[in-house]
Amino acid sequence: MRNIVVVRAALAVAFVVVSVEAAHAQIYEAIGIRAQGMGGAFVAVADDATATWWNPAGLAGGAFVNTVIEYGTAQDPRLATDPNGVALPAWRSSTRGVSIAYPALGLSYYRLQVSQIQPIAAIGGDLLSRQDPGRAPVLETSLVLQQFGATVGQSVGDHLVIGSTLKLVRGGSASVSAVASEATLDQAAGLGTSTETHADLDLGAMARFGVVSVGAAVKNVREPSFGSGDARIDLRRQARVGVAAMSRKRRGTVSTISVAADADLTRTAMATGDVRHVAAGAEGWLFGRSLGLRGGVSANTIGAARPAAGAGVSLALRPGTYVDGQATFGSDQSRKGWGFDFRVTF
Repeated sequence: MRNIVVVRAALAVAFVVVSVEAAHAQIYEAIGIRAQGMGGAFVAVADDATATWWNPAGLAGGAFVNTVIEYGTAQDPRLATDPNGVALPAWRSSTRGVSIAYPALGLSYYRLQVSQIQPIAAIGGDLLSRQDPGRAPVLETSLVLQQFGATVGQSVGDHLVIGSTLKLVRGGSASVSAVASEATLDQAAGLGTSTETHADLDLGAMARFGVVSVGAAVKNVREPSFGSGDARIDLRRQARVGVAAMSRKRRGTVSTISVAADADLTRTAMATGDVRHVAAGAEGWLFGRSLGLRGGVSANTIGAARPAAGAGVSLALRPGTYVDGQATFGSDQSRKGWGFDFRVTF
């Protein structure tokens, strides 16, 4: 009984002594199976319906009609305490999306859920960890976002396209205190959230010169917020630039090869630490675009590099109809995961 009282007192002290800011965020690479297969280098490619997420200006360079239905997940499954009794963070993200695009219009729906467990570093937590490391205080939090978007683009001269995605974001967040030995990501995911709806805007630009393209995009221009107190989530502005080159189409075994590189200009706060990614990747289409292979690498430019590698494959079920898959692995816990989609293009 006395131990329970100590636990509750330490948790109360933790919340008084330190204000925990939930590090919920959704990284740029959360959407797009092809993009993730290329290591996250896609801002200057963005030639399918996921341009509605990656770069609104990319619609103009895609197929006449393009539809993508996708699912993906990423997770850092750690939940433990170090030898000093300090809890380690855990994080999980799941995404679902449907997008359809024409050269001048794109419509999209994305659902993203982020569940995480964060240690509470405070005087009370330090006292508790010395007595019982397994009962170190943590904060379970959950964020659910549903984004409805309409994307349009406008050509400026012969080489430049400017695009924007006007979006309604319906979201909510919740948080609850727990102890490390009892907290789970499933519990965090099951937290009930009250929802709000905010209007927001993404902007993008794409310049093409022959086989070379240069892209730039800014997400969450209005920086909407959801929830209040410890459960408050701010969708911070995210800016990213990229360059890509694609070989001209040819007959033979190899139809086209694309190479690309991206760089974040802003940082994103995650439960496992801030990230600002650089990425490089390639995509090759073989046998008349019946098979696509891609791969790429990324690294974090804040603190430890935490490199990650992505790989992906596309199989044509029939001309213009594909199943795409990707897997990402490495030491960057914000990127590890897998996903697949069904894509129709003509």
